[in-house]
Amino acid sequence: MAFLAKLKQGFGTTFSFFADSWAELKKVRWPSRKELTSYTIVVLVTIILVTIYFWVLDIGISELVELVV
Repeated sequence: MAFLAKLKQGFGTTFSFFADSWAELKKVRWPSRKELTSYTIVVLVTIILVTIYFWVLDIGISELVELVV
């Protein structure tokens, strides 16, 4: 009987977890289409700038290594 009680308690906490998760999702303020578009553009521009920065840094370090070797 103790096993069945623990099993029932385990499923109870699982169902409680999903119920609490659903309640939290109802509280979320989802971004509008305009906000989502602007956030996506900001992320893409940031990724491009960071990529260019590391590309230039890589070329500079490669040139320094070539000068040393």
